[in-house]
Amino acid sequence: MTQAITARFQLEYGEFQLAVDLSLPGSGVTVLFGHSGSGKTSLLRCIAGLQKAQQGFLQINGQVWQDSQQDIFLSTHQRSLGYVFQEANLFPHLTVSDNLQFGLKRVVKAISNPVDLQHIVELLGIEHLLQRMPSSLSGGERQRVAIARAVALTPEVLLMDEPLASLDYKRKQEILPFLGRLHQELNIPVLYVTHSQQEVAQLADHLVILEAGRMLASGPALETISRLDVPMAQDRDASTVWQVEVLEHETEYHLTRVRFDGGELSLPMLESQMGTVLRLQIYARDVSIALTAPIDTSILNVLPATITDLSFERNGQSVVKLQVGQLSLLAHITRKSALMLKLQTGMAVFAQIKGTSILN
Repeated sequence: MTQAITARFQLEYGEFQLAVDLSLPGSGVTVLFGHSGSGKTSLLRCIAGLQKAQQGFLQINGQVWQDSQQDIFLSTHQRSLGYVFQEANLFPHLTVSDNLQFGLKRVVKAISNPVDLQHIVELLGIEHLLQRMPSSLSGGERQRVAIARAVALTPEVLLMDEPLASLDYKRKQEILPFLGRLHQELNIPVLYVTHSQQEVAQLADHLVILEAGRMLASGPALETISRLDVPMAQDRDASTVWQVEVLEHETEYHLTRVRFDGGELSLPMLESQMGTVLRLQIYARDVSIALTAPIDTSILNVLPATITDLSFERNGQSVVKLQVGQLSLLAHITRKSALMLKLQTGMAVFAQIKGTSILN
């Protein structure tokens, strides 16, 4: 079976128009990113069959769910999908365990290869909640139960429409690691809608950026978020995500050294074993540039780099794209600094990284 998702939709909805032609991987997490009104939820509803595009074609891992030219349109209940909304929408009169079993009883005969519900419960850390009523759960706990209920159906695709939007920062940080663990261990493609760059950085394998119903960019997440021709690179929270491997703990300094494809970094002490692979987020505002290797500096992470792209914004900011080893890195500096240093594409410089965040 071909592991791919093809989605082509043309939808007119009042004054809004959606026109997309997407070829997406049939595994991992694809994040649909954009500001309000960009068409993220409309696209997800078309995929779910909740909205019927006037012209559309949808194929999920070899199965055609819609083809307007062939007059094919499977209704939502005929599509093997799980859908997680902003609000958990649990049945208030049922326990968590009964909520999980409710939908499963309806489809279990049609599932040829059901997932292990106990495994899902363990992955999402809800074992201790099974006999509780929804009214006694926190927002993060309710959403984890809703995710478990959707995954228990063994869907061909899991659709998630800003599932963390109604949660505060603390609850979001509580649930994000569970989402990462879920998609790593279960072979179910996820289409995840968000307008949060933090969620993109932490979860995305593939990234689709939408604006006004059109696709601005689509590609592997670690590459796409560092493109200067998309709005994310200019945003205050613009960042680069690197995959790193734990190399050594320097316990006397409370530091951990990690390596990436082309170099090493020193980070605050991590509770991770040697060889552990992690995602590292580096905000563009925490990266500065020097023409020569700095000396007598407190910044530990100074890396040789090459400028591969450069843009000047109207607000006096310059966005510099660097190549460090085999990886891309964004830096936000002032236009004045860029002109004083006479920065240009192809220059060899040094990137000073002032801060990093471990995502998982």
